[in-house]
Amino acid sequence: MDPKEILKYCIEKGVLIDSGALNLLKETGDSESVKLIIEKIRSHSQKKIITETLFEQNREEISKLFLELPNKNQKSLHSLKIKLGLEIEISRVSSFDSQREKSQEQILEGGKSEEDNSSVRVLSTVPVFKKKIDVGDFVKNLRGRFNDLKNILQERQELENLISINKLSKSQRSSIIGIVYNKRVTKNQNILLEVEDLTGTTRVLINQNKPELYQLAEEISLDSVLGFSGFGDREIFFANNLVLPDAAIFNKKQSPVEEYALFLGDIHYGSKLFLGESFDKFIDYLNGKIPNTPEVDKIKYLFLVGDIVSGVGVYPSQQKGLNIDDIEAQFEGIANLLKKIRKDIKIIISPGNHDGVRLLEPQPFLDERYAWPLYNMENVIMTGNPAQINIGAKEDFSGFDISTYHGFSYPYYANNIPAFLEKGLNAPEKIMEYVLKNRHFAPTYSSAQFVPFEEDMLVMKNVPDIFVSGHSHKCAVSSYNNVLLISVATWESKTDFQEKMGNEPDLCKVPMLNLKTRAIKILDFE
Repeated sequence: MDPKEILKYCIEKGVLIDSGALNLLKETGDSESVKLIIEKIRSHSQKKIITETLFEQNREEISKLFLELPNKNQKSLHSLKIKLGLEIEISRVSSFDSQREKSQEQILEGGKSEEDNSSVRVLSTVPVFKKKIDVGDFVKNLRGRFNDLKNILQERQELENLISINKLSKSQRSSIIGIVYNKRVTKNQNILLEVEDLTGTTRVLINQNKPELYQLAEEISLDSVLGFSGFGDREIFFANNLVLPDAAIFNKKQSPVEEYALFLGDIHYGSKLFLGESFDKFIDYLNGKIPNTPEVDKIKYLFLVGDIVSGVGVYPSQQKGLNIDDIEAQFEGIANLLKKIRKDIKIIISPGNHDGVRLLEPQPFLDERYAWPLYNMENVIMTGNPAQINIGAKEDFSGFDISTYHGFSYPYYANNIPAFLEKGLNAPEKIMEYVLKNRHFAPTYSSAQFVPFEEDMLVMKNVPDIFVSGHSHKCAVSSYNNVLLISVATWESKTDFQEKMGNEPDLCKVPMLNLKTRAIKILDFE
Protein backbone atom coordinates (compact mmCIF):
# COMPACT_ATOMS: atom_id res chain seq x y z
CA MET A 1 0.00 0.00 0.00
CA ASP A 2 1.25 3.49 -0.83
CA PRO A 3 2.75 5.08 2.34
CA LYS A 4 1.24 8.43 1.30
CA GLU A 5 -2.23 6.89 1.38
CA ILE A 6 -1.57 5.54 4.89
CA LEU A 7 -0.34 8.95 6.06
CA LYS A 8 -3.36 10.66 4.53
CA TYR A 9 -5.76 8.29 6.25
CA CYS A 10 -3.99 8.79 9.62
CA ILE A 11 -4.28 12.56 9.27
CA GLU A 12 -8.00 12.21 8.52
CA LYS A 13 -8.40 10.19 11.70
CA GLY A 14 -6.34 12.60 13.79
CA VAL A 15 -3.44 10.26 14.55
CA LEU A 16 0.28 10.26 13.86
CA ILE A 17 2.32 7.24 12.76
CA ASP A 18 6.07 6.74 13.11
CA SER A 19 8.35 5.39 10.39
CA GLY A 20 8.62 1.93 11.98
CA ALA A 21 4.85 1.37 12.04
CA LEU A 22 4.57 2.85 8.55
CA ASN A 23 7.12 0.35 7.22
CA LEU A 24 5.16 -2.51 8.81
CA LEU A 25 1.92 -1.44 7.17
CA LYS A 26 3.07 -0.29 3.75
CA GLU A 27 3.91 -3.80 2.52
CA THR A 28 0.27 -4.86 2.94
CA GLY A 29 -1.42 -4.61 -0.41
CA ASP A 30 -5.02 -4.17 0.72
CA SER A 31 -5.78 -0.56 1.72
CA GLU A 32 -9.14 -1.49 3.26
CA SER A 33 -7.49 -3.92 5.68
CA VAL A 34 -4.79 -1.44 6.68
CA LYS A 35 -7.41 1.21 7.39
CA LEU A 36 -9.43 -1.23 9.46
CA ILE A 37 -6.50 -2.21 11.67
CA ILE A 38 -5.47 1.46 12.12
CA GLU A 39 -9.01 2.33 13.18
CA LYS A 40 -9.13 -0.64 15.57
CA ILE A 41 -5.83 0.35 17.20
CA ARG A 42 -6.87 3.99 17.46
CA SER A 43 -10.25 3.29 19.07
CA HIS A 44 -9.01 0.60 21.48
CA SER A 45 -5.74 2.19 22.62
CA GLN A 46 -7.03 5.79 22.69
CA LYS A 47 -3.53 6.82 21.59
CA LYS A 48 -2.92 9.51 18.99
CA ILE A 49 0.47 8.16 17.93
CA ILE A 50 0.83 4.69 16.38
CA THR A 51 4.37 3.40 16.78
CA GLU A 52 6.24 0.21 16.02
CA THR A 53 6.77 -0.15 19.77
CA LEU A 54 3.00 -0.07 20.27
CA PHE A 55 2.74 -3.19 18.09
CA GLU A 56 5.64 -4.97 19.79
CA GLN A 57 4.62 -4.29 23.41
CA ASN A 58 0.93 -5.09 22.99
CA ARG A 59 0.98 -8.32 21.01
CA GLU A 60 -1.84 -9.91 23.00
CA GLU A 61 -4.16 -6.95 22.59
CA ILE A 62 -3.26 -6.59 18.89
CA SER A 63 -4.06 -10.29 18.44
CA LYS A 64 -7.55 -9.67 19.75
CA LEU A 65 -8.00 -6.77 17.34
CA PHE A 66 -7.08 -9.03 14.42
CA LEU A 67 -9.67 -11.53 15.62
CA GLU A 68 -12.34 -8.84 15.32
CA LEU A 69 -11.61 -8.26 11.64
CA PRO A 70 -13.57 -10.00 8.87
CA ASN A 71 -11.95 -13.15 7.53
CA LYS A 72 -11.18 -11.65 4.12
CA ASN A 73 -9.16 -8.87 5.78
CA GLN A 74 -7.32 -11.38 7.92
CA LYS A 75 -5.95 -13.04 4.81
CA SER A 76 -4.69 -9.79 3.28
CA LEU A 77 -2.85 -8.98 6.52
CA HIS A 78 -1.05 -12.33 6.53
CA SER A 79 2.43 -10.88 6.04
CA LEU A 80 1.90 -8.31 8.78
CA LYS A 81 0.80 -11.04 11.20
CA ILE A 82 3.97 -13.01 10.52
CA LYS A 83 6.16 -9.95 11.10
CA LEU A 84 4.45 -9.28 14.41
CA GLY A 85 4.70 -12.92 15.51
CA LEU A 86 0.92 -13.22 15.71
CA GLU A 87 0.29 -15.95 13.18
CA ILE A 88 -0.23 -18.74 15.72
CA GLU A 89 -2.57 -16.73 17.92
CA ILE A 90 -4.88 -15.51 15.19
CA SER A 91 -5.08 -18.48 12.85
CA ARG A 92 -8.25 -19.44 14.73
CA VAL A 93 -10.02 -16.86 12.57
CA SER A 94 -10.37 -19.47 9.85
CA SER A 95 -12.87 -21.30 12.04
CA PHE A 96 -14.23 -19.37 14.98
CA ASP A 97 -14.32 -15.83 13.69
CA SER A 98 -15.68 -16.71 10.28
CA GLN A 99 -18.40 -18.73 11.97
CA ARG A 100 -19.13 -15.83 14.28
CA GLU A 101 -19.45 -13.45 11.32
CA LYS A 102 -21.75 -15.85 9.55
CA SER A 103 -23.87 -16.33 12.66
CA GLN A 104 -24.22 -12.59 13.17
CA GLU A 105 -25.25 -12.13 9.56
CA GLN A 106 -27.84 -14.87 9.96
CA ILE A 107 -29.31 -13.22 13.05
CA LEU A 108 -29.61 -9.89 11.25
CA GLU A 109 -31.33 -11.61 8.35
CA GLY A 110 -33.85 -13.42 10.53
CA GLY A 111 -31.72 -16.37 11.61
CA LYS A 112 -31.14 -18.07 8.27
CA SER A 113 -29.24 -17.84 5.02
CA GLU A 114 -29.44 -19.55 1.68
CA GLU A 115 -26.76 -22.04 2.79
CA ASP A 116 -27.84 -22.79 6.33
CA ASN A 117 -30.81 -21.93 8.51
CA SER A 118 -29.07 -22.56 11.84
CA SER A 119 -27.57 -19.78 13.93
CA VAL A 120 -25.13 -19.62 16.83
CA ARG A 121 -24.06 -16.60 18.84
CA VAL A 122 -21.48 -16.79 21.62
CA LEU A 123 -22.65 -14.30 24.24
CA SER A 124 -19.76 -14.57 26.71
CA THR A 125 -16.04 -13.87 26.58
CA VAL A 126 -13.11 -14.69 28.86
CA PRO A 127 -10.81 -11.66 29.22
CA VAL A 128 -7.09 -11.82 29.84
CA PHE A 129 -5.86 -11.25 33.42
CA LYS A 130 -3.00 -8.85 32.81
CA LYS A 131 -1.25 -8.64 36.18
CA LYS A 132 0.26 -10.71 38.95
CA ILE A 133 -2.47 -11.97 41.26
CA ASP A 134 -2.43 -10.60 44.83
CA VAL A 135 -4.78 -10.64 47.83
CA GLY A 136 -6.44 -7.40 46.75
CA ASP A 137 -7.66 -9.07 43.57
CA PHE A 138 -9.57 -11.69 45.56
CA VAL A 139 -11.13 -8.95 47.70
CA LYS A 140 -12.33 -7.14 44.58
CA ASN A 141 -13.61 -10.42 43.15
CA LEU A 142 -15.65 -11.16 46.28
CA ARG A 143 -17.01 -7.63 46.33
CA GLY A 144 -18.04 -7.99 42.71
CA ARG A 145 -19.74 -11.31 43.45
CA PHE A 146 -21.54 -9.84 46.46
CA ASN A 147 -22.81 -6.79 44.57
CA ASP A 148 -24.04 -8.81 41.58
CA LEU A 149 -25.95 -11.29 43.74
CA LYS A 150 -27.20 -8.52 46.02
CA ASN A 151 -28.74 -6.83 42.98
CA ILE A 152 -30.58 -10.07 42.21
CA LEU A 153 -31.77 -10.55 45.80
CA GLN A 154 -32.98 -6.97 46.13
CA GLU A 155 -35.72 -7.80 43.66
CA ARG A 156 -37.18 -10.48 45.95
CA GLN A 157 -40.41 -9.35 47.60
CA GLU A 158 -39.82 -11.63 50.60
CA LEU A 159 -37.03 -9.34 51.80
CA GLU A 160 -39.16 -6.61 53.40
CA ASN A 161 -37.57 -3.60 55.08
CA LEU A 162 -34.18 -4.43 53.58
CA ILE A 163 -31.31 -2.66 55.36
CA SER A 164 -27.54 -3.01 55.64
CA ILE A 165 -26.04 -4.87 58.60
CA ASN A 166 -24.70 -1.72 60.29
CA LYS A 167 -28.27 -0.39 60.57
CA LEU A 168 -29.72 -3.43 62.35
CA SER A 169 -31.82 -2.62 65.42
CA LYS A 170 -33.70 -4.87 67.87
CA SER A 171 -36.69 -2.56 67.70
CA GLN A 172 -37.81 -3.55 64.21
CA ARG A 173 -38.20 -6.56 61.95
CA SER A 174 -35.95 -6.29 58.94
CA SER A 175 -34.11 -8.10 56.17
CA ILE A 176 -30.44 -8.24 55.34
CA ILE A 177 -28.27 -9.58 52.50
CA GLY A 178 -24.91 -11.07 53.39
CA ILE A 179 -22.18 -13.43 52.30
CA VAL A 180 -21.67 -16.47 54.55
CA TYR A 181 -18.09 -16.77 55.82
CA ASN A 182 -18.60 -19.25 58.67
CA LYS A 183 -21.13 -21.93 59.60
CA ARG A 184 -21.45 -24.19 62.63
CA VAL A 185 -23.96 -26.12 64.70
CA THR A 186 -24.38 -24.94 68.30
CA LYS A 187 -24.61 -27.23 71.34
CA ASN A 188 -28.40 -26.75 71.15
CA GLN A 189 -28.31 -28.04 67.55
CA ASN A 190 -29.17 -24.67 66.05
CA ILE A 191 -27.30 -23.50 62.95
CA LEU A 192 -25.25 -20.37 63.47
CA LEU A 193 -24.00 -18.46 60.44
CA GLU A 194 -21.56 -15.58 60.37
CA VAL A 195 -22.40 -13.24 57.53
CA GLU A 196 -21.15 -9.90 56.32
CA ASP A 197 -21.98 -7.18 53.84
CA LEU A 198 -19.96 -4.12 52.87
CA THR A 199 -20.91 -2.36 56.13
CA GLY A 200 -20.34 -4.96 58.83
CA THR A 201 -20.89 -8.46 60.22
CA THR A 202 -23.46 -10.29 62.31
CA ARG A 203 -24.36 -13.81 63.38
CA VAL A 204 -27.53 -15.34 61.97
CA LEU A 205 -29.23 -18.05 64.05
CA ILE A 206 -31.44 -20.70 62.41
CA ASN A 207 -33.53 -22.41 65.09
CA GLN A 208 -33.92 -26.18 64.90
CA ASN A 209 -37.61 -25.76 65.86
CA LYS A 210 -38.27 -24.40 62.36
CA PRO A 211 -37.79 -27.62 60.39
CA GLU A 212 -38.30 -26.29 56.84
CA LEU A 213 -35.99 -23.34 57.41
CA TYR A 214 -33.47 -25.55 59.21
CA GLN A 215 -33.42 -28.07 56.35
CA LEU A 216 -32.78 -25.25 53.88
CA ALA A 217 -30.01 -23.87 56.09
CA GLU A 218 -28.30 -27.27 56.24
CA GLU A 219 -27.60 -26.95 52.51
CA ILE A 220 -25.95 -23.53 52.78
CA SER A 221 -22.35 -23.57 51.60
CA LEU A 222 -19.70 -21.06 52.58
CA ASP A 223 -19.35 -17.91 50.44
CA SER A 224 -23.00 -18.08 49.37
CA VAL A 225 -24.76 -14.72 49.13
CA LEU A 226 -28.19 -14.97 50.76
CA GLY A 227 -31.06 -12.90 52.11
CA PHE A 228 -32.42 -13.25 55.65
CA SER A 229 -35.61 -11.89 57.22
CA GLY A 230 -36.15 -11.70 60.98
CA PHE A 231 -35.09 -9.51 63.89
CA GLY A 232 -31.93 -8.74 65.79
CA ASP A 233 -28.90 -6.50 65.85
CA ARG A 234 -25.24 -6.59 64.85
CA GLU A 235 -24.53 -9.11 67.61
CA ILE A 236 -27.09 -11.72 66.55
CA PHE A 237 -29.94 -11.90 64.05
CA PHE A 238 -32.76 -14.44 64.46
CA ALA A 239 -33.89 -15.58 61.02
CA ASN A 240 -37.51 -16.38 60.20
CA ASN A 241 -36.89 -16.75 56.48
CA LEU A 242 -33.98 -17.55 54.19
CA VAL A 243 -33.98 -16.31 50.60
CA LEU A 244 -31.67 -17.59 47.86
CA PRO A 245 -30.93 -15.66 44.64
CA ASP A 246 -32.66 -18.51 42.78
CA ALA A 247 -33.44 -18.83 39.08
CA ALA A 248 -36.65 -19.13 37.12
CA ILE A 249 -38.01 -18.42 33.66
CA PHE A 250 -41.68 -17.93 32.86
CA ASN A 251 -41.69 -18.46 29.11
CA LYS A 252 -40.76 -21.95 27.92
CA LYS A 253 -39.57 -21.13 24.43
CA GLN A 254 -40.40 -23.22 21.37
CA SER A 255 -38.79 -22.69 17.99
CA PRO A 256 -41.07 -22.12 14.97
CA VAL A 257 -38.80 -24.52 13.07
CA GLU A 258 -38.22 -28.17 13.83
CA GLU A 259 -34.52 -28.67 14.39
CA TYR A 260 -32.48 -30.59 16.94
CA ALA A 261 -29.61 -29.96 19.33
CA LEU A 262 -27.43 -32.77 20.73
CA PHE A 263 -25.36 -32.62 23.91
CA LEU A 264 -22.28 -34.64 24.82
CA GLY A 265 -18.92 -34.33 26.53
CA ASP A 266 -16.33 -36.23 28.54
CA ILE A 267 -15.16 -37.96 25.38
CA HIS A 268 -11.65 -38.48 26.79
CA TYR A 269 -10.09 -39.24 23.42
CA GLY A 270 -6.61 -40.67 24.01
CA SER A 271 -7.62 -42.82 26.96
CA LYS A 272 -7.23 -46.58 26.73
CA LEU A 273 -10.85 -46.72 27.88
CA PHE A 274 -12.14 -44.51 25.05
CA LEU A 275 -15.12 -46.24 23.41
CA GLY A 276 -14.11 -45.68 19.81
CA GLU A 277 -16.53 -48.12 18.17
CA SER A 278 -19.49 -46.47 19.87
CA PHE A 279 -18.27 -43.02 18.81
CA ASP A 280 -17.91 -44.24 15.21
CA LYS A 281 -21.50 -45.47 15.40
CA PHE A 282 -22.57 -42.02 16.63
CA ILE A 283 -20.85 -40.37 13.66
CA ASP A 284 -22.55 -42.81 11.27
CA TYR A 285 -25.87 -41.83 12.83
CA LEU A 286 -25.21 -38.11 12.28
CA ASN A 287 -24.32 -38.80 8.66
CA GLY A 288 -27.56 -40.68 8.01
CA LYS A 289 -25.95 -44.12 7.68
CA ILE A 290 -28.24 -45.77 10.25
CA PRO A 291 -31.67 -46.71 8.85
CA ASN A 292 -35.00 -45.49 10.24
CA THR A 293 -33.64 -42.22 11.62
CA PRO A 294 -35.62 -39.55 9.72
CA GLU A 295 -34.87 -36.86 12.32
CA VAL A 296 -31.14 -36.88 11.58
CA ASP A 297 -31.36 -34.33 8.75
CA LYS A 298 -32.79 -31.80 11.20
CA ILE A 299 -29.87 -32.02 13.64
CA LYS A 300 -28.19 -28.60 13.50
CA TYR A 301 -26.27 -28.19 16.76
CA LEU A 302 -23.80 -30.40 18.60
CA PHE A 303 -22.50 -29.28 22.02
CA LEU A 304 -19.27 -30.75 23.45
CA VAL A 305 -19.03 -29.55 27.06
CA GLY A 306 -15.48 -30.31 28.10
CA ASP A 307 -12.94 -33.11 28.52
CA ILE A 308 -12.81 -33.56 24.77
CA VAL A 309 -9.47 -35.31 25.18
CA SER A 310 -7.96 -37.21 28.08
CA GLY A 311 -5.02 -34.84 28.42
CA VAL A 312 -1.56 -35.60 29.79
CA GLY A 313 -0.39 -35.27 33.39
CA VAL A 314 -3.83 -34.37 34.69
CA TYR A 315 -3.33 -36.63 37.71
CA PRO A 316 -0.44 -38.81 38.99
CA SER A 317 0.38 -41.89 36.90
CA GLN A 318 -2.19 -40.94 34.26
CA GLN A 319 0.18 -42.04 31.50
CA LYS A 320 -0.48 -45.68 32.40
CA GLY A 321 -4.08 -45.26 31.26
CA LEU A 322 -3.34 -43.43 28.00
CA ASN A 323 -3.41 -44.86 24.54
CA ILE A 324 -2.00 -41.57 23.19
CA ASP A 325 0.39 -39.75 25.53
CA ASP A 326 0.74 -36.52 23.53
CA ILE A 327 -2.02 -33.94 23.91
CA GLU A 328 -1.51 -32.46 20.44
CA ALA A 329 -1.89 -35.93 18.95
CA GLN A 330 -5.03 -36.42 21.04
CA PHE A 331 -6.60 -33.28 19.59
CA GLU A 332 -5.53 -34.31 16.11
CA GLY A 333 -7.23 -37.67 16.60
CA ILE A 334 -10.53 -36.28 17.88
CA ALA A 335 -10.51 -33.68 15.11
CA ASN A 336 -10.14 -36.42 12.51
CA LEU A 337 -13.27 -38.05 13.94
CA LEU A 338 -15.27 -34.83 14.12
CA LYS A 339 -14.31 -33.94 10.54
CA LYS A 340 -16.34 -36.93 9.41
CA ILE A 341 -19.53 -35.26 10.66
CA ARG A 342 -21.51 -33.49 7.95
CA LYS A 343 -20.63 -29.81 7.73
CA ASP A 344 -24.08 -28.29 8.24
CA ILE A 345 -23.97 -29.28 11.92
CA LYS A 346 -22.50 -26.55 14.12
CA ILE A 347 -20.12 -28.03 16.72
CA ILE A 348 -19.85 -25.83 19.83
CA ILE A 349 -16.85 -26.78 21.99
CA SER A 350 -16.01 -25.65 25.53
CA PRO A 351 -13.04 -26.88 27.62
CA GLY A 352 -12.86 -29.07 30.71
CA ASN A 353 -10.16 -29.86 33.25
CA HIS A 354 -8.53 -32.50 30.97
CA ASP A 355 -8.20 -30.28 27.89
CA GLY A 356 -4.84 -28.60 28.43
CA VAL A 357 -6.13 -25.21 29.58
CA ARG A 358 -5.66 -23.63 33.01
CA LEU A 359 -7.69 -25.13 35.86
CA LEU A 360 -8.52 -21.65 37.13
CA GLU A 361 -12.05 -20.67 36.14
CA PRO A 362 -13.32 -19.11 33.98
CA GLN A 363 -11.34 -21.14 31.48
CA PRO A 364 -10.36 -19.73 28.08
CA PHE A 365 -10.80 -21.34 24.67
CA LEU A 366 -8.88 -24.53 23.98
CA ASP A 367 -5.20 -23.71 23.50
CA GLU A 368 -4.53 -23.44 19.78
CA ARG A 369 -0.96 -24.67 20.22
CA TYR A 370 -2.45 -28.10 20.92
CA ALA A 371 -5.99 -27.95 19.55
CA TRP A 372 -5.12 -26.36 16.19
CA PRO A 373 -6.76 -29.23 14.22
CA LEU A 374 -10.12 -28.21 15.71
CA TYR A 375 -9.54 -24.57 14.88
CA ASN A 376 -9.08 -25.53 11.24
CA MET A 377 -12.64 -26.90 11.08
CA GLU A 378 -15.10 -24.44 9.57
CA ASN A 379 -18.14 -25.71 11.48
CA VAL A 380 -16.47 -25.58 14.92
CA ILE A 381 -17.24 -22.71 17.31
CA MET A 382 -15.07 -22.32 20.41
CA THR A 383 -16.24 -20.98 23.77
CA GLY A 384 -14.75 -20.62 27.21
CA ASN A 385 -16.00 -22.34 30.36
CA PRO A 386 -18.54 -21.40 31.58
CA ALA A 387 -20.17 -19.98 28.47
CA GLN A 388 -23.42 -18.46 27.31
CA ILE A 389 -24.58 -19.27 23.79
CA ASN A 390 -27.71 -18.44 21.82
CA ILE A 391 -28.91 -20.89 19.17
CA GLY A 392 -31.83 -21.20 16.79
CA ALA A 393 -32.79 -17.53 16.49
CA LYS A 394 -35.21 -16.86 13.66
CA GLU A 395 -37.33 -13.97 12.50
CA ASP A 396 -39.66 -13.08 15.41
CA PHE A 397 -37.96 -15.72 17.60
CA SER A 398 -35.11 -14.82 19.94
CA GLY A 399 -33.63 -18.32 20.07
CA PHE A 400 -32.58 -20.39 23.08
CA ASP A 401 -30.10 -19.08 25.64
CA ILE A 402 -27.85 -21.94 26.77
CA SER A 403 -25.38 -21.89 29.66
CA THR A 404 -22.64 -24.50 29.58
CA TYR A 405 -20.38 -25.32 32.52
CA HIS A 406 -18.15 -28.37 32.60
CA GLY A 407 -18.81 -28.92 36.30
CA PHE A 408 -15.40 -29.09 37.98
CA SER A 409 -16.87 -27.67 41.20
CA TYR A 410 -19.57 -30.35 41.49
CA PRO A 411 -17.60 -32.99 43.46
CA TYR A 412 -17.24 -30.50 46.32
CA TYR A 413 -21.01 -30.20 46.74
CA ALA A 414 -21.54 -33.92 46.21
CA ASN A 415 -19.23 -34.54 49.19
CA ASN A 416 -20.23 -31.65 51.47
CA ILE A 417 -23.93 -30.85 51.13
CA PRO A 418 -26.00 -33.26 53.28
CA ALA A 419 -28.76 -33.66 50.68
CA PHE A 420 -26.22 -34.95 48.13
CA LEU A 421 -24.13 -37.28 50.26
CA GLU A 422 -26.09 -40.43 49.47
CA LYS A 423 -26.04 -40.23 45.66
CA GLY A 424 -23.14 -37.82 45.14
CA LEU A 425 -22.19 -37.38 41.49
CA ASN A 426 -24.69 -40.06 40.50
CA ALA A 427 -27.39 -37.37 40.66
CA PRO A 428 -25.74 -34.42 38.88
CA GLU A 429 -29.08 -32.78 38.07
CA LYS A 430 -29.57 -32.10 41.81
CA ILE A 431 -26.22 -30.32 42.00
CA MET A 432 -27.08 -28.33 38.88
CA GLU A 433 -30.33 -27.30 40.55
CA TYR A 434 -28.29 -26.22 43.59
CA VAL A 435 -26.09 -24.09 41.35
CA LEU A 436 -29.16 -22.44 39.83
CA LYS A 437 -30.59 -21.67 43.27
CA ASN A 438 -27.35 -19.94 44.23
CA ARG A 439 -26.96 -18.27 40.80
CA HIS A 440 -23.27 -19.15 40.84
CA PHE A 441 -21.40 -21.99 39.12
CA ALA A 442 -19.16 -22.52 42.17
CA PRO A 443 -20.62 -20.75 45.24
CA THR A 444 -17.86 -21.90 47.61
CA TYR A 445 -14.38 -20.58 46.88
CA SER A 446 -12.70 -23.90 47.68
CA SER A 447 -14.95 -25.82 45.26
CA ALA A 448 -12.96 -24.54 42.27
CA GLN A 449 -9.93 -22.43 41.54
CA PHE A 450 -10.66 -18.87 40.40
CA VAL A 451 -9.10 -16.17 38.31
CA PRO A 452 -9.98 -13.16 40.49
CA PHE A 453 -11.35 -10.78 37.90
CA GLU A 454 -12.99 -7.72 39.44
CA GLU A 455 -16.24 -8.99 37.94
CA ASP A 456 -16.96 -12.53 39.11
CA MET A 457 -17.62 -14.27 35.81
CA LEU A 458 -19.03 -17.36 37.52
CA VAL A 459 -22.10 -15.44 38.69
CA MET A 460 -25.11 -16.55 36.64
CA LYS A 461 -26.49 -13.07 35.97
CA ASN A 462 -28.91 -14.16 33.26
CA VAL A 463 -31.11 -17.21 33.67
CA PRO A 464 -30.74 -19.54 30.66
CA ASP A 465 -33.42 -21.55 28.92
CA ILE A 466 -31.10 -24.58 29.01
CA PHE A 467 -28.26 -25.40 31.42
CA VAL A 468 -25.77 -28.07 30.31
CA SER A 469 -22.95 -29.69 32.32
CA GLY A 470 -20.55 -32.62 32.24
CA HIS A 471 -17.75 -33.90 34.50
CA SER A 472 -19.97 -36.36 36.41
CA HIS A 473 -20.08 -38.82 33.45
CA LYS A 474 -23.80 -39.23 34.21
CA CYS A 475 -26.60 -38.65 31.70
CA ALA A 476 -29.54 -36.86 33.31
CA VAL A 477 -32.36 -34.62 32.13
CA SER A 478 -34.47 -32.58 34.53
CA SER A 479 -36.19 -29.22 34.92
CA TYR A 480 -36.07 -26.55 37.58
CA ASN A 481 -38.39 -23.53 37.45
CA ASN A 482 -38.76 -24.09 33.68
CA VAL A 483 -34.97 -24.19 33.12
CA LEU A 484 -34.06 -27.38 31.28
CA LEU A 485 -31.13 -29.19 32.95
CA ILE A 486 -28.97 -31.58 30.91
CA SER A 487 -26.01 -33.55 32.24
CA VAL A 488 -24.02 -35.44 29.61
CA ALA A 489 -22.73 -39.00 29.62
CA THR A 490 -19.17 -40.13 28.87
CA TRP A 491 -17.39 -42.03 26.09
CA GLU A 492 -14.86 -43.57 28.49
CA SER A 493 -15.41 -46.86 30.30
CA LYS A 494 -15.57 -46.91 34.09
CA THR A 495 -12.24 -45.95 35.65
CA ASP A 496 -10.59 -47.31 38.80
CA PHE A 497 -11.12 -43.94 40.47
CA GLN A 498 -14.86 -44.03 39.74
CA GLU A 499 -14.99 -47.57 41.10
CA LYS A 500 -13.33 -46.38 44.29
CA MET A 501 -15.67 -43.38 44.67
CA GLY A 502 -18.85 -45.31 43.90
CA ASN A 503 -19.59 -43.38 40.70
CA GLU A 504 -21.58 -45.23 38.04
CA PRO A 505 -20.94 -43.62 34.63
CA ASP A 506 -23.48 -43.61 31.80
CA LEU A 507 -21.79 -44.63 28.58
CA CYS A 508 -22.41 -43.26 25.10
CA LYS A 509 -25.83 -41.72 25.81
CA VAL A 510 -26.71 -38.53 23.91
CA PRO A 511 -29.66 -36.27 24.86
CA MET A 512 -31.36 -34.90 21.74
CA LEU A 513 -33.63 -31.86 22.10
CA ASN A 514 -36.33 -30.96 19.58
CA LEU A 515 -36.29 -27.16 19.62
CA LYS A 516 -39.84 -26.95 18.28
CA THR A 517 -41.62 -29.33 20.66
CA ARG A 518 -39.03 -29.34 23.50
CA ALA A 519 -39.28 -33.14 23.49
CA ILE A 520 -36.07 -34.92 24.58
CA LYS A 521 -34.92 -38.30 23.39
CA ILE A 522 -31.88 -40.14 24.78
CA LEU A 523 -29.88 -41.76 21.99
CA ASP A 524 -27.91 -44.83 23.09
CA PHE A 525 -24.74 -45.83 21.20
CA GLU A 526 -23.30 -48.18 23.81
